[in-house]
Amino acid sequence: MGFVTYMIGALVVVLLSVANGDPLVPALLIFGDSVVDVGNNNNMLTLIKANFPPYGRDFVSHRPTGRFSNGKLATDFTAEYLGFSSYPPAYLSEGARRGNNILNGVNFASAASGYYESTARLYRALTLRQQLAYYTEWQGRVVDLVGRAKADDIFSGAIHLISAGTSDFIQNYYINPILNTLFSTDRFSNSLIESYSNFIQNLYNLGARRIGVTSLPPTGCLPAAITLFGFGRNECVARLNRDAVAFNGFFESRKACCGTGVLETSFLCNVRSVGTCSNATEYVFWDGFHPTQAANEKLAQSLLEQGFDLIG
Repeated sequence: MGFVTYMIGALVVVLLSVANGDPLVPALLIFGDSVVDVGNNNNMLTLIKANFPPYGRDFVSHRPTGRFSNGKLATDFTAEYLGFSSYPPAYLSEGARRGNNILNGVNFASAASGYYESTARLYRALTLRQQLAYYTEWQGRVVDLVGRAKADDIFSGAIHLISAGTSDFIQNYYINPILNTLFSTDRFSNSLIESYSNFIQNLYNLGARRIGVTSLPPTGCLPAAITLFGFGRNECVARLNRDAVAFNGFFESRKACCGTGVLETSFLCNVRSVGTCSNATEYVFWDGFHPTQAANEKLAQSLLEQGFDLIG
């Protein structure tokens, strides 16, 4: 299906939401890494943060929130398309501690997390195991607020989205000589798949029934990956990317918007970064690892197009 098909589908979603006055699903739960972290790392002792300018400059508040982008994430757009009037708050934030804010879902994602346990530990991020523990805690809070029967309906009807794997490769496996020695790429991938399977099974055992998982993006096309592993060649790294196809449809898909556009992320991308672009809508990447708001919107469109069966 193409973009026109998506637009028709998205229009149906919006119309249904308006007609019913409620979101299409009772809640939206997010797990994973920096691609979907909305600020959990702000409240942790880790250097992997994005709670300072120029991050967030194109967000609705024009302020940094902890999102690794210039604006909205793909999951933010997904929440809008599903009819929610607000975005799932970071579970470790104040916004998730007040009143009934958590009933429509929360976000457990943590930048630098991954399917491989040691990836998160390396950067003091939340492991998926910790995210799952917080999810169990969230379920208990929901039961306290609305009772067991209604809570079970929320758990089974909610959409659970997981986005992880990039950090496992780019921020661990490819730069970790110990892992390179212990695991072949295939063996490491199998280890991640096993962890992923266990995570999904645990979610299912806790009552989740609508589960969506994003595939690994074209990591060989990340600006930082090309800089670190491209050996001076201005092209996607084949051994990292394998069968992935480079991003297209934007003016600039090689360089990122922030700074020089070849490496900066987290604290290396800051308000003093020389060369930061003035118009991020023409760029696929905001920093060396993460998409712009414009690219995130396209990702959300594709996600919703492929996941209509989750809300059927």
